[in-house]
Amino acid sequence: MISREEVRHALTGPIMSLNTPFFANGEIDYQSISQIIDFTIDAGSKTIILTSGDSLYTLLTDAEVAELTKFVVAQTAGRAMVVAADRIWWTGKDVEFAKYAREVGADMVMVLPPDWAGSCTEDTLVAHYAAVAEHMPVMFVTNYLGQRPLAPSLQVLRRLRDEVDGIYAVKDDICGEFGRRLGLLVHERWAVFASGTKREVLNNVPYGCDGYMSCFILIKPEVAHAFWDAVQANNLPQVRKIIADYDIPIWDELFSVFPGSFDAVVHGILELKGLAQRWRRKPYYSLNDREMAELADLMQGKGWL
Repeated sequence: MISREEVRHALTGPIMSLNTPFFANGEIDYQSISQIIDFTIDAGSKTIILTSGDSLYTLLTDAEVAELTKFVVAQTAGRAMVVAADRIWWTGKDVEFAKYAREVGADMVMVLPPDWAGSCTEDTLVAHYAAVAEHMPVMFVTNYLGQRPLAPSLQVLRRLRDEVDGIYAVKDDICGEFGRRLGLLVHERWAVFASGTKREVLNNVPYGCDGYMSCFILIKPEVAHAFWDAVQANNLPQVRKIIADYDIPIWDELFSVFPGSFDAVVHGILELKGLAQRWRRKPYYSLNDREMAELADLMQGKGWL
């Protein structure tokens, strides 16, 4: 079983989660998954992460999630840590999946519990994570806590830190004040990494943050690493320059201007990079030929292609 020290090392620096690619007919494109994994590892990501969001579990069946997990482990072949992810399942199914993920060779499982209308209590959440952690090291993801008040959310984290030994890491999707409090609360015990913009990640760092998710691992890996190196060196002028030259433009000029959300743009970028095709399963939107040409022009104009 992987150690806490190995997990923290693997989550240090820039990390890219897997954006599941498809063919135009909706079939999963496993050859492109292989290419994305190889590119990402060569670009310096020490971890391959499956997530309910980026990996488009909303478009996959339970059986496809299982097959995708097995394939990613096999393709990674020990070159990086592999984090499997659940599909917002009830406790019994989550335990079953944790056993499966362990059997196929994943290193951790990211647990995102169902919490429709705040249906979970502090006690049931603690019990849910504890049940999964009996079988597999767990990565907590903060996503759903964004719908809950800060104080009770921190209390759940406090209890998990103190009562559930099998939680090794946390992926913070909320950042801001929550991320600062999270780092202070759990960083000594759990590895912490953040998603979102580089601006949001920067806010977390002084309070405990080991790494961050970066789409620039796919676009310009040197930018992803330069940002983290500058953060670690406290080189604030360089941090500001990277945010101004890359972070703000990619959100303001690319992710925010095309239909279908930032993820449609990421899939378009995968096609422009020769790693996959642009398609996502319907009803999700995929960029059309005109939009792909506009995206290519924007990226070429910035020197990103």
